[in-house]
Amino acid sequence: MQTLSGKKILLGISGGIAAYKCAELTRRLIERGTEIRVVMTEAAKEFITPLTMQAVSGHQVASSLLDPEAERSMNHIELAKWADLVLLAPATADLIARVAGGLGNDLLSTLVLATEAPVAVAPAMNQQMYKNIATQENLATLIRREFIIWGPGAGEQACGDVGPGRMLEPMELVHHCEEFFQPRLLSGQSILITAGPTQEAIDPVRYISNHSSGKMGFQLAEAAARSGASVTLISGPVNQRTPDGVCRIDVTSATNMHEEVMKLAPEHTIFISCAAVADYRPECISEQKIKKTKDKDAMTIRMIKNPDIVASVASLTEGRPYTVGFAAETQNLEHYARNKLEQKNLDLICANDVSVSGQGFNSDSNALTVYWKNGEHVFPLTSKNQLAMELMSFISEKIQ
Repeated sequence: MQTLSGKKILLGISGGIAAYKCAELTRRLIERGTEIRVVMTEAAKEFITPLTMQAVSGHQVASSLLDPEAERSMNHIELAKWADLVLLAPATADLIARVAGGLGNDLLSTLVLATEAPVAVAPAMNQQMYKNIATQENLATLIRREFIIWGPGAGEQACGDVGPGRMLEPMELVHHCEEFFQPRLLSGQSILITAGPTQEAIDPVRYISNHSSGKMGFQLAEAAARSGASVTLISGPVNQRTPDGVCRIDVTSATNMHEEVMKLAPEHTIFISCAAVADYRPECISEQKIKKTKDKDAMTIRMIKNPDIVASVASLTEGRPYTVGFAAETQNLEHYARNKLEQKNLDLICANDVSVSGQGFNSDSNALTVYWKNGEHVFPLTSKNQLAMELMSFISEKIQ
């Protein structure tokens, strides 16, 4: 899905060291079908040359408000009208202050005043400058005026300081642009998603689990939120960042997850069971750590079946959401997936072959085959981020 195809982005570069990243940012945006025009402040030219930005963008760089040749056709007004989005990156403390103050003392600040397009700001400055009350008040002013603030990131800075103020990396800004232009296909929908593994305790220090990283479920939650849905994510123990705009509930065991899901499922219009839930759990959990003894070379743990979460949701008679399951298989993919689809009364099942190297558990990529009663659709191997967006688009079409 090329959400940026045909979009017109005006990139405004001000005078910070992060300006060197703008060549990469421009290249990545153009790869996704974006048309880029670049405007630079005079200070920006000290960090990256207009010739470089002209070469990567394919268009002449504008920088002067008083260029007689350019302004003969009111160039600053034409550029302001041309853009679908104005992206100020890097946005220095000085540029943020001038924009917040409504100044138009150079071409870039004048364009911001003259445009009706949304303006996104990617702050970039020393951590102490970012924390300064003046900068924070200026950013608050921009937020009140419905400017979009992307970042900053935190970490080591060019001056040697460590803290907030780094401009987001080029690909992070690309993803923000994609999110901004993402069609709100799931607006009005409420989606409940499970993700990650469950842990089934043996004793206070040991448990049974699996290799799920939660990446796919978290990407689905992020994609659903970007598509306009209200999203609740119930996650087993994972080391994943909670996506923006997503309500997260952490659980540990399959029974914990089952309780939370059954409580919340009737309040949602779509349920996606992406978690790798343990099928069985120990019948008895030792209150103390089980000790290894010299006279025993083996240990027997009696296991009992866990509740089937997705089947429980699909069997609801009141408040049943559109129910999507996941099937991680190592053989006979279609056979097992279709059996689960029918036996569990699902609307849709997404099957992936986790025996294939480079996809599935702990990978950043995945491939899915989606089955429903009278059909199937193949999503070829791609990043989990891209796959999640494609799957959400597909689900939005199925529920129409």
